[in-house]
Amino acid sequence: MPVEPINPPARLLMGPGPINADPRVLRAMSAQLVGQYDPVMTGYMNETMELYRGVFRTSNEATLVVDGTSRAGIEAAFVSLVKPGDVVLIPIFGRFGHLLREIAERCQADVRVIEREWGTVFTPAEIEAAIVEHKPVLLGVVHGDTSTTLAQPLDEIGPICEKHGVLFYSDVTASLAGNTFETDAWGLDAVTSGLQKCLAGPSGSAPITLSPRAVDVVNSRKSIEAGIRSDGDAVSEHPIRSNYFDLSQILDYWGPKRLNHHTEATSMLYGARECARILMEEGIPQAVERHRFHGTAMAAGLAGLGLELFGDQSVRMNNVIGVFVPSGIDPDGGRTTMLTDYGIEIGTSFGPLAGKVWRIGTMGYNARRDTVLTTLAALEQMLRRGGMTITAGSGVGAALESYGE
Repeated sequence: MPVEPINPPARLLMGPGPINADPRVLRAMSAQLVGQYDPVMTGYMNETMELYRGVFRTSNEATLVVDGTSRAGIEAAFVSLVKPGDVVLIPIFGRFGHLLREIAERCQADVRVIEREWGTVFTPAEIEAAIVEHKPVLLGVVHGDTSTTLAQPLDEIGPICEKHGVLFYSDVTASLAGNTFETDAWGLDAVTSGLQKCLAGPSGSAPITLSPRAVDVVNSRKSIEAGIRSDGDAVSEHPIRSNYFDLSQILDYWGPKRLNHHTEATSMLYGARECARILMEEGIPQAVERHRFHGTAMAAGLAGLGLELFGDQSVRMNNVIGVFVPSGIDPDGGRTTMLTDYGIEIGTSFGPLAGKVWRIGTMGYNARRDTVLTTLAALEQMLRRGGMTITAGSGVGAALESYGE
């Protein structure tokens, strides 16, 4: 049967991600391909590394992108930093803490967890007590967990890890570029992210940065492939247990050696570079403030509609908000109405929050006044049709008041 060209419907993606990509990123991704060792290509790679040092707020030389979704970056970090049997500590306060545990377990780590009720975060004292008890090699913490819409404060955790000789890793997929994050100032050893949220790109490329200490750990397990190995190249008895996600080889591919490892995903590299270029052009403080400004207006508008916000609002991310589904409203039916009648996507949730909470994002290219007001106007009509009594214009009006009008 004939297959038609791809022609997706117009959608406004106002869920927890992905979001609508910035048109400049899509244009960059449509550029013609060049060879992976073409000086133009290696120049783009070097520029991408330097741009992401600015995005991550780090001086780490080992700053690059892993080909794959944000989960690829997480797996690369864990499989390269953690040996089978190493103790890894994961504080879990939402779905993506469980993901870190899952990945660490598949790396055959000895995984220890501490858990918090969804909608709350840990204190530094709780994390330090767990470090003292379990003596991990690595602490892995999600910064912003979109399943709960909360961000775990990390600024006091780095000194604790340094004090106890623990590697400090964080997944910042949901929070980077929309919330304050400081790799070097907060003492992070490894950080991974994705493009599809506040960085305003598509999923498929995973920025990563590694401290010199983390690089030493990775390189202690280096084992060069037989087919490209030269005399004297490293061959480890305990190599990293993945070829594709072997950061010791990926670092050599991105570094001066340009040692062949894989064929770089050229179009995704173009997109990742453009995401970072746009962000650095705007400025990190300005981007964080833009997300705070529009996220605050969205929160005010949701409250104006009579919706109850989920979780500890003192640590809510700037870019995504959870609201309890009102009594009498079908959670999936409401989302379907938003999509089919208004072309707007909002998110459901997971685990203990499934069917109870909607998640609404204001992030990346969609962190704008028009998207906030349009979403609130559509939500009002959907809730009215579901039987709620709402003062006309209350959501939009509350958002406008937040905007100062």
